[in-house]
Amino acid sequence: MELSAWIQFMIGIPLVGFVISLLVPERKEYLLSRVAFYTAGLNLISVFVFLIFWGIQGFETLNLKEFTLYKTSDFEFLIDFFFDRVGAVYVVMGALLTFLITFYSRYYLHRETGYKRFFNTVLFFYLGYNITVLAGNFETLFVGWEILGLSSFLLVAFYRENYLPTRNAIKVFSIYRIGDVGVILAMWASHHLWHENVTFLKLSNSELVHEHLMGHSGVGLFISLMLLLAAAAKSAQFPFSSWLPRAMEGPTPSSAIFYGSLSVHLGVFLLLRTFPFWENQIVVRIIIALIGLITAILSTMIARVQTSVKTQIGYASLTQIGIMFIEVAAGLEVLALIHFMGNAFLRTYQLLVSPSIVSYLIREQFYGFVPKAKVQKSGFTSRLKLSFYIWSLKEWNLDKLINRIVFRPFKNIGHKLDFLTYKTVIYYFLPSYLIGIGLLIIGYKIPSAIHTYLPFIFSFIALLMVLKAFSERRSARLSWTLLIMNHFWMVLAIAENELFAWDEIAIYLSGVVVFGLSGLLIISYLKRETGQSGLFEYQGYVKHYPVLSFLFLISALGLMGFPISPTFLGEDLLYSHIGDDQFLLALFAAFAFVMEGIVTMRIFARLFLGSKKPTLLPATTNSQKRNLSMGSILKKGSISPFKSSPDHLN
Repeated sequence: MELSAWIQFMIGIPLVGFVISLLVPERKEYLLSRVAFYTAGLNLISVFVFLIFWGIQGFETLNLKEFTLYKTSDFEFLIDFFFDRVGAVYVVMGALLTFLITFYSRYYLHRETGYKRFFNTVLFFYLGYNITVLAGNFETLFVGWEILGLSSFLLVAFYRENYLPTRNAIKVFSIYRIGDVGVILAMWASHHLWHENVTFLKLSNSELVHEHLMGHSGVGLFISLMLLLAAAAKSAQFPFSSWLPRAMEGPTPSSAIFYGSLSVHLGVFLLLRTFPFWENQIVVRIIIALIGLITAILSTMIARVQTSVKTQIGYASLTQIGIMFIEVAAGLEVLALIHFMGNAFLRTYQLLVSPSIVSYLIREQFYGFVPKAKVQKSGFTSRLKLSFYIWSLKEWNLDKLINRIVFRPFKNIGHKLDFLTYKTVIYYFLPSYLIGIGLLIIGYKIPSAIHTYLPFIFSFIALLMVLKAFSERRSARLSWTLLIMNHFWMVLAIAENELFAWDEIAIYLSGVVVFGLSGLLIISYLKRETGQSGLFEYQGYVKHYPVLSFLFLISALGLMGFPISPTFLGEDLLYSHIGDDQFLLALFAAFAFVMEGIVTMRIFARLFLGSKKPTLLPATTNSQKRNLSMGSILKKGSISPFKSSPDHLN
């Protein structure tokens, strides 16, 4: 068997293990843990066997063109895998630490509610991790990138009955989606620079890269900065560092494998993988080093004042990752890889033993704590030290910074669109869209002076639809409908921009129609059964409708263009019809897609996760309302507006 074909095992084993774990009943803990344990163990053995044969053949770089999903005369969506020493280090670390975590979690999570969900998600994460580190081009990497984002959301929200884990899961997922803007725009610009879906094997050819960048230095700088944006968001570097402590709401094993060892280091991996592309761009290298330096300094100060041991470990890990950014910018690839291995093992160990350490420290403080003598000092140095202490306690307001410069402006724009109601969309925007698509079908020639601006106008309308859905709280149905309309307006924008074949439109919209309608039906069913239609609070319906919750999650993923939907391929097709000089159109499209992912998961979280705050009167379904009226209840004295049963006082 060829070595390149062996890479298929590294993808196939986690995939098979994940599918088998889905079929195991939840009550069979022993079987579930065995499936996860043997999956990780078998993959670990296959990795070591592969490395032996790879070493015998001289550690040659491997590239495996797996298969083509879709191909036209000027576009090809190719699944490609790539293996070199960077991939080797990350694959070995992933196999070792996943094996360790699955073994540890068998006992740590014993009799925990959600035992099956945890192992399902860990195996799903491991699949996405292997796809990412073995990817041979940006399209394949983005498949794994999306899987990592979803599994991160599910693990942070593991205790889904509680408010705080659910809210923090949305925050983490939102920052991940900001990083997705960088990957999407880098893919788009790369298509125009290379006129193909470039592989990482070609990127490692410095002469070929230099030849393509001659005369296109601006495009090269843009691609490099977008890759840096994606890497900084994924590795929680400045200014995105605030999401890491929020991600610690999940179980300790998930914190260890995600935010201590593997997932948080993937930003470093992305920079290492694309290093030959930007190594001659001095400006980019300086920016990477500065981001790493700022992160290392701030994270060091924040870690020293934390009261939570998991948060302290998380920020300590960020300090080391910031130093890795500096090492990568300096071209010290081997040192960065060694640093990654050491930091990953250390943080995994620290997080796994943190419960025992906390217990020991509490006991030590209880029996042997002696307060230090208070020494009052004055002077500039003391005031400066105190200021740093206060700012570090506030985590340098990085969370507020992201909200102020990213999410709050989007929300404010959405609030300006409150005139968009369900009736407005049906009566005005839907007919205007049908008129536009009708003119396109019959081939009506619009004057060129107007036609030039139509793609930007239509894509801006699509973005406004998403921003209104982002701020909408009164109606889940309206928010979901706006997300569906976003896709249709985006298709119209690209169709007016360049010839967009009908089969490509069908690929793109098929997922939107199927998953959009299924989600709309579920929202309507919930409204009919529970009487709830808004998104003002987390409803927690997963407890009563677990199957419906899973189906709605699938609908949300399909609508946002997750790799289970044809829309994922359609988005790449759509970007191939945006010109290399249409940065504004590409930006509108990228933000629309990314914000749609955030909104769909927010709708899912507010409907099915968290716990609804207790109200004075018990909630009644529509069927109960038909049989009982409030007047008759009060008349009989069964419920008083001033008295409530003990169950509703908690």
